[in-house]
Amino acid sequence: QVQLVESGGGLVQPGGSLRLSCAASLRTFSIYTMGWYRQAPGKQRELVASITSGGTTNYADSVKGRFTISRDNAKNTVYLQMNSLKPEDTAVYYCNRAPTAVARPWGQGTQVIVST
Repeated sequence: QVQLVESGGGLVQPGGSLRLSCAASLRTFSIYTMGWYRQAPGKQRELVASITSGGTTNYADSVKGRFTISRDNAKNTVYLQMNSLKPEDTAVYYCNRAPTAVARPWGQGTQVIVST
């Protein structure tokens, strides 16, 4: 059974940083493009960053230059380093295969709150 377990969220002040982690029990994890998604209250879930099996990354314009996605295939783990956080980054963050069309069952996500 596929499991995606996100961690690392929390409350941070504007301008601060957080590093999210996602442990994935996906067989052949290393061949998949993985992504970090987020869902803010009252909004649809959106893909904010993705990384291919070869390490090519892609970012939503809203996070470009502030967020960095990476992966460790030996640990079946994907990371999201978030810097210069803004209140509008407040959301529940999820990891999954990317794009959404190939996503597996969603995990519980990790809450990020950016506030003073």
